[in-house]
Amino acid sequence: MSTGEANAMDRAAFLANVSGLVVKIGTNALTGSDGRLDHDVIVALAADLAGLWRREQIRITLVSSGAIGAGMTELGIKTRPRDLPMLQSAAAVGQGLLMNYFAAAFKPYGLHVGQILVTRYDFEDRPRYLNLRNCIHALHRCAALPIINENDAVAVEEIRFGDNDLIAAHVTNLLQADLLILLSVVDGLLDAAGGVRPLVEDVDESVTQLVRDRKSSRGSGGMGGKLLAAGTVRTAGEPVIIANGKVPGIVRRLLAGEPLGTLVLPGKRRLSARSRWIGLTARVRGTMVVDAGAAAALRNNKSLLAGGIVGSDGDFTPGDPVAILDASGQLLARGLSNYSRADVEKIKGHRSREFARLLQCDTWYDEVVHRDDLVLEP
Repeated sequence: MSTGEANAMDRAAFLANVSGLVVKIGTNALTGSDGRLDHDVIVALAADLAGLWRREQIRITLVSSGAIGAGMTELGIKTRPRDLPMLQSAAAVGQGLLMNYFAAAFKPYGLHVGQILVTRYDFEDRPRYLNLRNCIHALHRCAALPIINENDAVAVEEIRFGDNDLIAAHVTNLLQADLLILLSVVDGLLDAAGGVRPLVEDVDESVTQLVRDRKSSRGSGGMGGKLLAAGTVRTAGEPVIIANGKVPGIVRRLLAGEPLGTLVLPGKRRLSARSRWIGLTARVRGTMVVDAGAAAALRNNKSLLAGGIVGSDGDFTPGDPVAILDASGQLLARGLSNYSRADVEKIKGHRSREFARLLQCDTWYDEVVHRDDLVLEP
């Protein structure tokens, strides 16, 4: 649905066909003023989600923070630790408490819960990424609500997201869900006057400059992280709502079209599942720099040929994701390389008829990055 169409109708109509939903709830929304898990909030959230699952047949995936906060309270830690081992310890203690609460809350509705703990590797490695998707789909078939959290007990800096908002965005793109709802303790994105901005058409500088990031002592997110997540999902072609998780029945009310929170409209193109992984999730292993002719060809949905490459960087191998830049350093696209960086250096600036001599081989790819493996920047 285009931006113009969305502006011309009410929210209820815009959200009428949601069948796959990802909900993320933050630590502050799950805990009370004393820092402990709020039983009433969890019970209310379970009733809200279970009702949508049972009555509307919406398949829901929950991304839940709160393990570290719960563990901190259990261990008597007053402020969020800065050192990784203590964070890991708090997560290890708190994760079981969190899941026990959710299991008890969903049981009266005949729904099981399934815990999935993830790190960056689970999204950046293609086989693990697909296995994660298959697991979530299987849980849905078993009437089990997937509950996803970062694996803080074992994650180290290089494989951590550090923010469940971004995990929720990647899960939304993984599942091609119809909507992402980010629940916190704020009513939405506030405008310059302090009122809730009901609609965001693009996550650009005019929007990001409104951020008043104040992170709590127990949480790790903020409005900046939520807008980053929203931008990731809208680029793939899906909408996002940022709302207050303390409001009773908030998810049901949002899907009913009540003007709560901030609705971030989707971009004009809807990316395929494979393109979402290439363009928005996979970590690039290197870069290629192209001349003006190759840049124009890419914008016209053509493959990247060696003749247009003027340079490369990184340590990529065949099949690795790479970023493609123009001569000024502007990002043009991301794609999967058919060649290693060493071979790109051998064939750059040359035509494919020269590859046999340059590569000392009998077979080769004409394209360095095929157009089917390219995702252009919006």
